Amino acid sequence: MSKLQSRSKLQSRSKLKIQPVKGTRDFYPEDLSVQNFYFNKAREIAKRFGYEEYDGPILEPLALYEDKSGEELVNEQTFILKDRGDRKLALRPEMTPTLARMVAQKQAELVKPIRWFNIGPRFRYEKPQKGRSRQFYQWDVDLIGEDTPEADGEVIAIAATFLKELGLTPNEVKIKVNDRRLMEEKLKLIGITGDKFLKVLSAIDKKAKMEQDEWQSWLSEIGLTHSQIRDLQGILKDKDFSQESESLTRIFSTLSDLGLSSFVEFDPSVVRGLDYYTGTVFEACEVSGEFRSILGGGRYDNLVATVGGNPTSGVGFAAGDCVLEEVLEKYQKISSVKITSSQVLVTVFDEARFRISIQLAAKLREAKINTSLYLDPKEKLEKQLKYADAKKIPYVVIIGPQEEAKNEVALRDMNKKTQENIPMESLIDYLRRRS
Repeated sequence: MSKLQSRSKLQSRSKLKIQPVKGTRDFYPEDLSVQNFYFNKAREIAKRFGYEEYDGPILEPLALYEDKSGEELVNEQTFILKDRGDRKLALRPEMTPTLARMVAQKQAELVKPIRWFNIGPRFRYEKPQKGRSRQFYQWDVDLIGEDTPEADGEVIAIAATFLKELGLTPNEVKIKVNDRRLMEEKLKLIGITGDKFLKVLSAIDKKAKMEQDEWQSWLSEIGLTHSQIRDLQGILKDKDFSQESESLTRIFSTLSDLGLSSFVEFDPSVVRGLDYYTGTVFEACEVSGEFRSILGGGRYDNLVATVGGNPTSGVGFAAGDCVLEEVLEKYQKISSVKITSSQVLVTVFDEARFRISIQLAAKLREAKINTSLYLDPKEKLEKQLKYADAKKIPYVVIIGPQEEAKNEVALRDMNKKTQENIPMESLIDYLRRRS
């Protein structure tokens, strides 16, 4: 059973009168330490590629998402509320429209290309289930003002590097890449154009979630003939026509040059559901197909203009925490995540030496060593050691009468179950070498 499932089960058993809002999650320290593990890695990698962190409001005007994010997201998945002036607001369901608005506001002042990323909460009114909740956390990476295929390649490379450095392998995850422009040309050849094109893309995006008969019926309702449905299925099975796109060829060459080609492959069934994508689209998937996509994104060359800015290109992706955590748990990539923030526990031998322990804890903290202090001077040392063991604090400092007389401390290694006496003045350097 995963941590997400365990958390949900515990909450359902609780007899408290007030429960968390459906689809939201409590993050106890052990849960947050896991989330911090992969989002700190995300932050580190984004900065390594030269991206800067930004943020925006959780509340946005609903109009920001209308006609930009697609009818399904706005009408079915967005939390909508009104302020006291009767204005319609939305809890942000995604970050890209906020990014576009912020860029449009200061477009003339911002140095191009813009490399930004954000980590924060998003909200979607969906049915809570495995890998999906109504409040979730997401990492967004975007490159604005550069329209070359190599820009798309760089953004995909950030995603691949992230998966790689979390310990996932190409046998476990793959980033599937396509181009809507290439698909538009392919679908034109079988007579699918105009309004039908976006409707068919929406159907392709949902194909994996539907039964084959149900999916074909949907295509018939859109207006596709039997032969068009047959030809469309042939296109989606063909994994060899990416060379027909110069853009895709250059993207895959860029990823090869960056040493990441084993993590990517062409897949014509990847089209992404949001209406604002205009070119390259991609999704990272777990190879067995057990989960929804881990991350997804693509090129959006019209979005900044639709919120009042000058036309400018953009490409980016978003990675949500729910599916990512499920995948990491499946492949046992987070079993060694450190939960405790304390490197050392300063114990209290007796009431007479309580002040010595307090002063030592202060010195260790001043030296930037994360230190817990046991606060009950009457508690037996045995119980203090049990506390350190339960909290998985790696080192324990003991100052008894003999240690005080020699200006030493007894330092116990809780992992190795060993103990040694070291001079008081050497303690900080000793702990720093082992941090």
